[in-house]
Order: sequence, then C-alpha cells, then structure tokens
Amino acid sequence: MQEVPAGTEGGRIVGFRAPGTSLVLDASGTGVPRILHWGADLGELSSADLEALRATASTLVPTSTVEEQVRPTLLPEPGRGWPWTPGIEGHRSGRDFSPRFTLERWQASAPRPGHGGRAEAVLTDEAIALSLTLSIELSATGLLRTRAAVTNTCAERDYTLDSLTLMLPVPPRAAEILDFTGRHLRERSPQRFPLTTGAHRREGRRGRTGLDATLLMAAGTPGFGFNRGEVWTIHTAWSGNHLTMAERTSQGDSLLGGGEILLPGEVVLGPQESYTSPWVVGSYSAQGLDEASARYHGFLRGRAAHPTRPRPVVLNTWEAVYFDHDLAKLRELADLGAQVGAERYVLDDGWFAHRRNDLAGLGDWYVDSVVWPDGLTPLVDHVKDLGMEFGLWVEPEMINADSDTARAHPDWIMGTGHRLPPEARHQQVIDLCNPEVYAYLLERLDDLLTRYRIDFLKWDHNRDLVEAGHPTSRRAGVHGQTLAAYRLMDELKERHPGLEIESCSSGGARADLEVLTHTDRIWGSDCIDALERQHIQRWTGLLVPPEMLGAHVGAPHSHTTGRVHQLDFRAITALFGHFGIEWDLTTATPPELSRLGSWVEVYKRFRALLHGGVVRRSDHPDPSLWAHGVVSADGREALFAFVATVTGQAWPPGQVTLPGLVPELRYRVEPVLAEGAAAADRSLGAPPWWTTAPVLTGRALAEVGLQAPALFPEHAAVVHLVAVDDR
Repeated sequence: MQEVPAGTEGGRIVGFRAPGTSLVLDASGTGVPRILHWGADLGELSSADLEALRATASTLVPTSTVEEQVRPTLLPEPGRGWPWTPGIEGHRSGRDFSPRFTLERWQASAPRPGHGGRAEAVLTDEAIALSLTLSIELSATGLLRTRAAVTNTCAERDYTLDSLTLMLPVPPRAAEILDFTGRHLRERSPQRFPLTTGAHRREGRRGRTGLDATLLMAAGTPGFGFNRGEVWTIHTAWSGNHLTMAERTSQGDSLLGGGEILLPGEVVLGPQESYTSPWVVGSYSAQGLDEASARYHGFLRGRAAHPTRPRPVVLNTWEAVYFDHDLAKLRELADLGAQVGAERYVLDDGWFAHRRNDLAGLGDWYVDSVVWPDGLTPLVDHVKDLGMEFGLWVEPEMINADSDTARAHPDWIMGTGHRLPPEARHQQVIDLCNPEVYAYLLERLDDLLTRYRIDFLKWDHNRDLVEAGHPTSRRAGVHGQTLAAYRLMDELKERHPGLEIESCSSGGARADLEVLTHTDRIWGSDCIDALERQHIQRWTGLLVPPEMLGAHVGAPHSHTTGRVHQLDFRAITALFGHFGIEWDLTTATPPELSRLGSWVEVYKRFRALLHGGVVRRSDHPDPSLWAHGVVSADGREALFAFVATVTGQAWPPGQVTLPGLVPELRYRVEPVLAEGAAAADRSLGAPPWWTTAPVLTGRALAEVGLQAPALFPEHAAVVHLVAVDDR
C-alpha cells in the first residue's frame, strides 16, 4: 500500500475500478474518510478529476444547524454534528461518550488498474484514548467491503462499546427498497416500499442470522428488477445479532448501513484491547439484481477455500426415517441411493445417546449403544463399500436439559446466571466460550470424525439465543458465542483436511457471507416442498451461488405442506442448487427410481455449468410464470427452467425472454427430458419449436424470447442452449 501521511493532499482522494463499477474515496479532510462515489464505472480519473468530484460534492449549510458542512462518512460522528444514526456509541462509565476522530494515516493501493483496490485509514481521539482503523476494499469482481476496528488506548480505564455502524452512500434516485423477511419453512419473503425520510432498520436479535432476517437490502431506481434498473445492495456478514438499515436524512443524503448489534455490556475493552466489526458488504449494478448478485457469487467463488470439486449428489435420511434408526432400513436406503446415483450419504438426527426423539440427548455426543451396539461402523462400511461419502448430523452449540452432559455440568448452559432461558425445541444453548465446553466438543467431534472416516457434517442450530449469557460472569455472550462457533468449525477443518460442513439452522436461519467462509454450503430451508423451494431458492440465490445452496428432491407428498408434486417438478427444482435426495426410497416404485436416476444423471451432466456459470432470471410480466437459469462464463452454453407457480393470466403464456446470452452468438434450443419422458407429456402444452431445436441469436432470445410452454400449475420444464457455428 502507498502510505500518505496526514496533512498531505496528494493521494488523499483515490479512485478504484472493477468491471462495471467505480469507488471514489475522499480522505482529504481531518476526520473519517467518506465515499464520494460508489456506483457506475467512471472510467480512468486523473487527480484533477478526483479533486473536481470532491469540490462538486460540497453542499450548503442548512439553516438552524451547526455552522459547517455535515456530510455522511463511513462512520458518521455525532461529535461533528451528525444528528442521525451514529457510527459509534460507547462510554467509560458514562464519560467519554462522544469521540471525534482525527485522521493520522491513510494508505491506498490498487493491484492492477480495473481490478479493485484497498485502502486503510487510522484515526485517533487522544482526548478519550481511542483508536479507529477503517478497512475499505473493492474486490476484483466489484464487491465493496468495509469494516472497522476500535482500540482502547487508555492504560487505566475500560471502554464500553455500545455500537459500531458503517454507512455507504447511495444517490437520491435509489428511491425504492427491497428487503426480505420470513419464518420457519418460508424463508426469504420479499417486500418492497419507497425509501422515505427516516431510518428503516432491520434488526436481527436472535443470536443467529435469523429466519426473518433480510438476506440483502437493496436500494434502486423505482421498478428495478432482475435485469433492469440501477441497484445498490448491502449485506452484514455476521451470524449473530446484527443490523442492516437504510436511512434518508432531511438534508437529502441516502445511506445503507450495517454492523453487529451488541447486547448491554457485551463488549468492554480493557487497556489496548480491540473490537473488530463484521464486514459490511455492498454490490452495485447498473442492470438489475442479477448483476449485483453475480458480484457476491464471484467473490465467494474466488476464495481459496471455495469448494471446487464436483458437488456430490446427497442422500439425507431425515425425512426417510426421522429418529427411527434401524440398520437394515438404513442400509437399504444406501443401496437404493447408490442405485440412483447418490454420492454422499448423510445420517441425520437420532444416532447419539438417548436420542429417540427431540426431548433428550443433545450434548451427549456418543453413539447410542442400544440402537447401535457395534457403533456406526456397520453402516459407514456399507456406505463406503458402495462408493459413497459418509456424512453425519450434529448440533454442537445446543444441549438438552435431559442429557448426561447437562446433569453433570449445569453451569455449561448459557443464561443470566440466576435462571434458565425459555426452552425452544426442548433445548438450551451450550456456552462455547467456556474453555471446558469448547475442549469437550472439540474432542467429541474430532473423535467421531476420526473413528468413522466422516467426510461431511450437517451442522445444525435449531433455536434462537435468548438471554444468552455466560452463567459464571452473568455477562451477555452472543458475540463471543458466534466467534467460538466459527473457531470450532475452523479447527475441525484444519484437523481433517477435506472435511465439508453444511450450515443448517432450523433450515435457512444461518445464511450469511461470514458463515460461508467457514462452511461449504447452507441448507436453504427445512421445507422441501418444491413450490415453496422455488420461492426460497429464487431469493436465497441472490447471495448464495447454486453450488453452496442445498436443494433436495423430497417425497411425493410434502411432509411440511401436505402438497403432492410430480417427480419432474421436484427434481427440476433441486437441479438448480446442490442436488440431493430426502425421500424414503424404500417406498418409491421401480419407475420412480428409474426416473429419479435419470434426473441425477441430468444433474451430473450439467453440474459444471450449473456451479460455474452466471445465474440469470427473467423479468417476465406474468408473476405466475418464472424463467431462471445459468449461463456459462464464456456465454456459449446455458440451462434455463420454465416454472409455473400458479395458473397464468393468459393461456398460452406468451413469449419469455432469456437474459445473459451473448447477443452475437447463435444458440440451438432443445428440451432436457428425463429418460423415458415424452417430448410433450399431458402436463406440458408444448409450443411448436419444442421438437424442432430452433437456432436463434442471443439478442433475439433476450429481446424477443421464446413462446413458453403452457405448463400446468406447479410444473416445470428445462431447456438447454448451446452456441452453434454459423452456417
């Protein structure tokens, strides 16, 4: 990095570029740096251009306010007259409540022109003995990340940090907000509204990301869609209590912000101790949500730890057997899974001591000697002999009161110290910050992984954290618990190279960029009803790429909604994620097994495309018909699904455009059918082109589109597009 000392103008305004976006940072003042521009690519900017941007960003001083300009910085300070959401709050026993930081050092560098850059600002407030370090990065894919670290430089007194919130500016034309809510079995439900004056705060206080948490918050030009409109999105990369917000001030500034929500007294910094905030991550797009989404996907795929080998077909036992573990039945499931092409077998909840239902056993991480007198070895050996990997369900962060562990160590249960929190799913939370607890869990999980050659952990987290404190100190503990969970995952992976972990939390309640740096996929929802999953995966996929989004073929009769769905619809829904099976295959008919095996082969045929391409979604005006797919990185191949969610406004449904293709290339379009399927079965009103493999340009497919198949509600069809040479 190039260091520019305080008081030097040259280099204090810097511009970074990545494909399709620019970031201009201004550290020319004496305080916290600010963002002059985050959005469309401005091209190469000279020093004079950058200075002109700074000059034109100056504003008038409103009447009846402080007599100087008050503009939003990355960490707005009330001490400089900012009267809206503060960037930092804290005190020393009620004193030193209002820091005003002075810039001491500024460093900025860009590795290659057009491939992003990094900057760091070090600031101090000597009067109240605090130091602040701000890190700002624009990745090569165009993702903006920022975080802050606060250090107590006082040698004598502690500093209580109450909040640290980072802010990113968006222009006034970003006048509409899209965010998400949800509940168990219905995660990621979108909601839209105007961005008006005031603060819209989405607070997650559940001790985990949360079923009702907003995955992203997007601000954009009114009416923005997947492929239209300018969009700025923000995500708080943290799995504990967190804030994601939008705010428009009375002087016309619009901001997106985020950070960790700290419980009272949760972070008290002793002399020279520091607190580092979560990354607050933003993505800009000039062409709708899909481009913003692609930046998140590209960032995740660019990490050294991102899973790159083909994502194995998973067979999970939960909805097949629940707690009824019988070796003969489980072996038969493995045989049938291998027959249809499964590559990973996961034994779900019910294998450990006393675990015949969800009332007991959590914390007793020993194989149940009654149900499994010979341990898990007979099943593991059988699965391995069939050529499959073996996976196991665990929930290390939880404990049942009815467990040997809880009876022996009641002080291991998180709480206030004088009472237990309300139970959820008959369980409490175990205190990972207690060194004895951490050592016990590490030893137990390490032993299981070693003894049984386990390749995969389905890591569950089935309750919110309520009154989550350390019982001995009676201090709040969500922050420490979150960090300890990350540390436990990392240490197990370090001890067992190649181990993969799934983040499961009542389904999709722990889905964020930070947990994805410690795990290899998320379980999108406990609901695998294919219709519900179409909605859940549509929106979860804005942040999570398909190869990291677990998507399983469920039973014909959904266990969570009671709906009955055709096998092809269930399989096509699972196809556009990390494909798996969660169905008691011993109840399937031979034709069903054959059809399922055919869809497994389709997944294996296309998984390199599905897990390496760019996700695209069509902005079709009829909400009953969706079209979504994946286009290869070079644009020469694509796979798209047509999905009928309900009856349509028109029949036949009309033209549907397919975005993301190379305009000049010509593509042959052919249906993808399971083995034995007719070119047009009775659920599909096939248009004439369905059997003729037409060839069209990418521009025609994006602008004119294809006559969509007239599908029955809750049915889907898939087409494959491949570029052909001109003739």
